[in-house]
Amino acid sequence: MRKLLLLLEAGLLLAGLSLLLCVWLQRQALQQPLQISSEYLLDVPAGATPGGLLQQLQGEAILTDAFWLRQYWNFNLADKSLHSGEYRLLPGMSAFDLLGLWHRAEVVHYSLTLIEGWNFKQVRAELGRHTKLEQSLGQLTDEELMRALGWPGVHPEGWFFPDTYQYARGMRDSDLLKQAGERQQRVLDEEWQARAANVPYGDPYQALVMASLIEKETGAVAEREQIAGVFVRRLGKKMLLQTDPTVIYGLGERYNGNLTRADLRQPSAYNTYLNPGLPPTPIALAGREAIHAALHPAAGKSLYFVARGDGSHVFSETLDEHNRAVREYQLKRRTDYRSSPATQSNKEAQ
Repeated sequence: MRKLLLLLEAGLLLAGLSLLLCVWLQRQALQQPLQISSEYLLDVPAGATPGGLLQQLQGEAILTDAFWLRQYWNFNLADKSLHSGEYRLLPGMSAFDLLGLWHRAEVVHYSLTLIEGWNFKQVRAELGRHTKLEQSLGQLTDEELMRALGWPGVHPEGWFFPDTYQYARGMRDSDLLKQAGERQQRVLDEEWQARAANVPYGDPYQALVMASLIEKETGAVAEREQIAGVFVRRLGKKMLLQTDPTVIYGLGERYNGNLTRADLRQPSAYNTYLNPGLPPTPIALAGREAIHAALHPAAGKSLYFVARGDGSHVFSETLDEHNRAVREYQLKRRTDYRSSPATQSNKEAQ
């Protein structure tokens, strides 16, 4: 009996010593510094496992004792699946820090910014420039792209909210674009619900079209409601909007940076020097401020505006006042200037 007890005690002691050794080995494995001398981006593809990645890093001599690290993950951190993406490893980090990054899913994020006033061609170009996005839309036509997003038959122009979006490596370009589209829809719905009384739009889409004109006409936030007021009053008086950005949009690739009188006579669905009312679609991305302005046009009597050259505009109630402002702020500097909007008589006079 005594011999049995001695054997039992010896077994327990051995087991205790083995456990202590395991704890010590695991602690050493966790505390080891990663063998990197500069930033290292670890790409974790979908479906990767911690064990497989640890073996990979051990094979690259970035760490050792992958077995003990795998056991630590399985017993302490396995409550959360490994998130795919890129993880930034820095000199001085330990293996424990690495496992913490994986457990917290601290993947590297990148930024993509859609700018107010961009057209959809520019949006597509920006998406294609971001190689960390999974590219799935580049070969599609605009119509096919909108169908892929779940919006068949919708014209893409203006339907994506201008803002900065964060994404991780491997995110699909379609998912980011859909996020921007859903954001624009929410903003438009919110602003439409809070619109001023008697705005001349049959639906939110017409307000979005107007907002795109405002976005292209001025970058000065303080003037946007005044610009909206001019356009709304011109619509109410059955006057042509005569705004240059719509003509430029209609010209597309034919526009060379110099808008001429011949361009103003070029038939196009977007030529507001020839066609009454709003153009058929937005001509650019419109931010919340421009949408708000379209739905809250400033009261007043002005029917014209002309750029001062410093980003602001002079607003006029009559054609004579407008022509004087054109002479003061533009014709002294340029011989080929057309102000916007203008009446037919003003355009012909110039």
